[in-house]
Amino acid sequence: MRYMILVKATKDSEAGVMPSEHLFKAMADYHEELVKAGVLVDASGLQASSKGFRVRYRGKDRSIVDGPFAETKELVAGYTIIDVKSAEEAKKWAVKYPNPTIDGSDTEVEVRRFYELEDFQSSPQIDRFEKLREAAAK
Repeated sequence: MRYMILVKATKDSEAGVMPSEHLFKAMADYHEELVKAGVLVDASGLQASSKGFRVRYRGKDRSIVDGPFAETKELVAGYTIIDVKSAEEAKKWAVKYPNPTIDGSDTEVEVRRFYELEDFQSSPQIDRFEKLREAAAK
């Protein structure tokens, strides 16, 4: 079961304030522990929304909306993806996640389970996605 730990953006992360050496160390220690346990899939921080964009859909029409975006509570500053055996194991790892704020203030991370192809009923489109997953793994 794959889970994504989502780190929410803050005014500091949106302003491009880099984490302290202490926070970098805590994050490195945590991710090293995930690697040793064989559950880390991927992890990264995301640059401020001012360097990003959104694609807005209106029916079949699409348009680009450049950042920055005002509502930091709706933004993601980083993520960690883990592959574990159960929701309980995901919770065990999630509660060990270091406080991601620059100043250690109150915050939360959100943890969401990925859909796996096995979660869907078999169909030609699911078979197609399976072939795409196999091709991407090569």
